[in-house]
Amino acid sequence: MNDNKKEVWVIGHKNPDTDSVCSAIAYSYLKNQTDEGHYVPKKAGSLNEETRYVLRCFGAQEPETVKDVGTQLSDMDYSHTPGVDGHLSLKNAWDLMQSTGVVTLPVVSTSGMLKGVIVNGDIAYSYMDVYDNATLSQSRTQYKNIVDTLNGKLVCGNEHAFFNKGKVVVAVGDTETVQEEIDGDDLVILGNVVKRQLLVLEEIPSCMVLTGVTEVDPEVKSTAEAIDCVIITTEYDTFTTARLMYQSIPISHFMTKDDVVSFSINDYVDEVKDAISKIRHRDFPILDEDNKYVGMFSRRHLISPQKKNIILVDHNEKNQAVDRIEEAQLLEIIDHHKIGSMETMTPIFFRNMPLGCCCTIIYEIYQENNVEIPKDIAGLMLSAILSDTLMFRSPTCTKTDEEAANRLAEIAGVEIEEHAMKMFEAGSNFAGKTVGELFYQDFKTFHQDEIDFGVSQISAVSKKQLEAKAEELIAYMETVKGDRNLDMVFVLLTNIFEQSSRILYYGNGAKELIEEAFPGKMNEEGIAILPGVVSRKKQVIPAILSALMDEE
Repeated sequence: MNDNKKEVWVIGHKNPDTDSVCSAIAYSYLKNQTDEGHYVPKKAGSLNEETRYVLRCFGAQEPETVKDVGTQLSDMDYSHTPGVDGHLSLKNAWDLMQSTGVVTLPVVSTSGMLKGVIVNGDIAYSYMDVYDNATLSQSRTQYKNIVDTLNGKLVCGNEHAFFNKGKVVVAVGDTETVQEEIDGDDLVILGNVVKRQLLVLEEIPSCMVLTGVTEVDPEVKSTAEAIDCVIITTEYDTFTTARLMYQSIPISHFMTKDDVVSFSINDYVDEVKDAISKIRHRDFPILDEDNKYVGMFSRRHLISPQKKNIILVDHNEKNQAVDRIEEAQLLEIIDHHKIGSMETMTPIFFRNMPLGCCCTIIYEIYQENNVEIPKDIAGLMLSAILSDTLMFRSPTCTKTDEEAANRLAEIAGVEIEEHAMKMFEAGSNFAGKTVGELFYQDFKTFHQDEIDFGVSQISAVSKKQLEAKAEELIAYMETVKGDRNLDMVFVLLTNIFEQSSRILYYGNGAKELIEEAFPGKMNEEGIAILPGVVSRKKQVIPAILSALMDEE
């Protein structure tokens, strides 16, 4: 980011649910009303169908997905060195480097694509390495470059044309020698002797550079025009002109074209550091998503890059946060879960309250700051509360949640029970979903001592919907255990209206752990039936953690 008002991303947990997404949107709006920053809601994964329905219902835009908040080149205050055209002369390139204090110039096409780079060493090398008097034509030098380099004047011809045939000849010596040395299409440097100029034109050169001259004889000019010969005059003497001539060569002839080391604006700084650690280049081009040049960076830019500014909502556990959260500048946490493993380098604003929904906390912050809640934002916050509290049926639900929901329903102009039913039905529509999409739509991992386990919660409005997917989920849990390197995996199948759940389990000791956590709830088929259990946060996770501690 290279603007004065850097973005702050407000983002919920991985495998986002309705509360995490709506909290990000609602809190971003609030912060933009009360702070001078620029707050943008993000999400850490794909939407589930319930959340998708809620966003459509209230006309809210789906936040962009961000899965990694590591520091990228886009976060740096990199150099905006302008790209130059490959026809730029060596002299002008050198002058530009001196005036701007850079040692590397990116060479770009008219469409902004990187064509190569030239460094001051390339220019110095070019002065020492030109021994071929055909180099000027081989490099397709534009006559305009020659005029600029010699501080000259174009007398006739097209300055935008190219000297692309022949060699450079300094016309000294007697008449016979001059005629022998000059071939057609050559560029000839000579002094202010009209007879010799006319003699040279008999050989039909491409260009004639007249030194120490301000005016050209009319006969010489008309003869040159007749044979399409370019005439350039310069006040420099012949020696100086010959010495400066090769500074007009375009930089495209000496620039590095192949194997140019460049990086994407989205590359992560720690990976870039590793990549350039063994490269001796000083500066590196940065390209955008379309591979167009945007700027340059050097090693000094990597010393203290700006971090992304992040606010977390609806979670405070590192393993539930977006990847590389430790590299970000964490500004705030708004949450209603137990305090977990997140660490910060400096004190931050942390608001954690034992409520049924994160949006309830955000609703209170709106009230404390006297910020009016728009109708669409009220609808989103209401939906989050209904989702997290299962329409006030969850044991996590408090009187504060209900009061907030009722007030938000008034603002949004919706009827609570009708809206909740449509939400839950949308979320219970498993048609077209793979077992993986279903499993991960609300999945969280936890850690206790040496044990890592994951719990997915799938809610529906009928027992039939849940039972139809149970067999597929049991088979899929083995895949999840291996992919996530977990010791145990559980799936909580929750019937919203019966207010009950059953637990599927997989892993060594998983069955015994559930029997310990929920004694007497395992039936003869080995299925744990939990009447009255609908909250993973308040009823399931504490019981499992307690059972794990009892095993020590």
